[in-house]
Parts: sequence; structure tokens; C-alpha cells
Amino acid sequence: ISAYQDFFMLRWLLTIAGVFLYVGDIWTDIVLAVKYFQEEQYVWTGFTVMFILIGLLVTQIFSYAWYWDDLNDPLLNPEGKKEISDMSKPGLVVLHAFGLGIFTRYAIKITAFMRPQEVHKKLFCVATDLSMLKLFETFLESAPQQKTLYTCLSVAFSFCNIAWSLVDYRRCLSLPHIREMPSGLPTAIYILYKICTITSLILCYSLLLILSIYTTVALTVLWLLATIWTHLLETKFCSGRSLEFLYRAVVGVILTFTFFNVKGQDTKVAMTTYYIFYTIINIMSPSLMALLKPELQTSTLLLTISGLICGCSVLGLACLILYYVQLHPRRVQREEDEVDDPGKETKSLARIKNFLKP
Repeated sequence: ISAYQDFFMLRWLLTIAGVFLYVGDIWTDIVLAVKYFQEEQYVWTGFTVMFILIGLLVTQIFSYAWYWDDLNDPLLNPEGKKEISDMSKPGLVVLHAFGLGIFTRYAIKITAFMRPQEVHKKLFCVATDLSMLKLFETFLESAPQQKTLYTCLSVAFSFCNIAWSLVDYRRCLSLPHIREMPSGLPTAIYILYKICTITSLILCYSLLLILSIYTTVALTVLWLLATIWTHLLETKFCSGRSLEFLYRAVVGVILTFTFFNVKGQDTKVAMTTYYIFYTIINIMSPSLMALLKPELQTSTLLLTISGLICGCSVLGLACLILYYVQLHPRRVQREEDEVDDPGKETKSLARIKNFLKP
């Protein structure tokens, strides 16, 4: 019982922290966009606003679609009620149209902790849906903006948002059963691996963008390749075909920053290939900057960034190897419990099953 209480207290604290980070990240991004505009840096203003809107739009689309799926799922709604979580269909449309879908899910999750009798049946699915949406928002809005941010507050909020989303994802999605929750060390190593590899890649992209604005074309090609690869894997995450294409495009964006197991299969070859290219990019980016802009070869800024890229790359890859060799949880046979309904699978559980794996 104590383990369950500790777990749910941690989840509650993470949820509260997530609300503040989510709001703070968006607020600092808006402030940054205004600052860019006042300084007549209209290109960066456009990029910042675009990332904010894309992140909001995509998360609202998926959030509404998942509410709709759950409402029409005979296993979740056997009585055919017209409301879900005390919200009608028109109400859901209005809330998501105003970008409040995430906040409604936060509210549902927080209040769910106050109803212990529903914890085992509903809280897990509520938490995982929110965690998936946060992961989308992180890589569509927070991570891309690291290439353009130049204020410490915005950078701090964005990195905290990325870290929190990864922690929440790791704790909530990778192992859906509470009794199988990993200890603190595997989670810490996993987060360190992700943060270091993402940071080094973002710094490389930033250097390439400074070198030439046409780097955006190369990044677009990289996204297309990742999206095509995801499409070839024939993911089955969404209930609708058009939404599945959107999901694959979002996964393509995520893969430009870090590697995830897209379909829950053996990915040794894919991961090895990915991080070979990752290493090439990390070597190529500062090298090109030094060769094409020789006046910066002795620049403190370039030397510092190059050092960070090198250090983060080495530490990130070391943590990756340590995690997957020694700390990655192995699949084991287990009895079905409240989360597993024998012989039945709701659309909510299907989403969890088919989502990205660590």
C-alpha cells in the first residue's frame, strides 16, 4: 500500500509541476516572440509563433480525437452516454477550439487522485494520454525553439519542459504497471541519455542554421526521411487513417531530435544506424563552422559550443549503452490486473500499446 501511495503522490506532484511548466513555457515563448517583433527580427518572430501554434494545434487535434474515440468505445462507454468526463461533444469542440484540451486533461487527472476507488481503472489511462500529448508538444514546440532561443528564461523553461516530459513519459508509458516501476537509477540514466543527446543535436542544428539559412531545407529533408521510415513501419496508433498520417509526421519530427522505438520491435540495427548518423552530424557541424568561418576558429563561443557538443555526445552515448545493456527492463510474463482487461482492449489501452517505446 505504501508503494502505491508513494507512486500516486509522485504522480500528483509531477502533474502539478507539469501544469506550471506547460504554462510557463508557452508564456515565455510568447514573450520571446514579442521581443523578436520589437527588435524587428520578423523571421524569428514567425518561427517562434509557428512553433507555438503547431504544438497547440496538433495536441488539440489528438486530444479531441482521443476523447471522441473513448466516447464511442463500447468498452469504455457501454451505456452510450453523450458525455465523457462530464463534457458533452459540443463542449469538447469548444474547449479544444480555444486550446484548452490539455488543461481539461490536467484537471481530470488532478481530481482523479481525490477518488481512490477510480485510480486503478481510470487514472492510468488519463495519465498516459496526457503524457503522450505532452511528448508531442515538447518535440513540436519546445525542442525546435532551442535552435532560435536566446533568452535564459526561455531556454530554462524549454529545457525543463523537455526534461519533465521525458520523466513523465518514462515513468508513465514505458512500464504501465506500478509494481514494475523502475528504481530511480534507470530513470536518471535514461533522462541523462536523452537530455545529452538532444542537447548536442540541437546545438549542432543551431550552428548549421547560423552557417546558412538553407539548413532548414536539410532539416526538412531529414524530417521527410524520418516520416517515410515511420510510414514504412506501418504504425497503427490512431483509429483513423488521416490521423495516422499526422501521427507519423509528428513521429518524424521527434526522430529528428532523438530516437524512439516506433513500433515496439527489436531496433538494434535502426538505433545503431541512427546514432552513427547522429555522431556524424555532431562532428560535421562544428567542423564546417570552423572551416567555412575561419575567423571563428579561436572564438570562445565556438569553442564552448563545440566542447558542449562533444561532452554531451560522449556522455549521452555512454548513458545510452549503460541503460540498454544493464538497466533496460526486460519483458516478463505477468498476471493481468486492473489495467489489463482479459480478452478486451479499449482504444485507450490500444494507444498506450502502440505508442513510442523507450
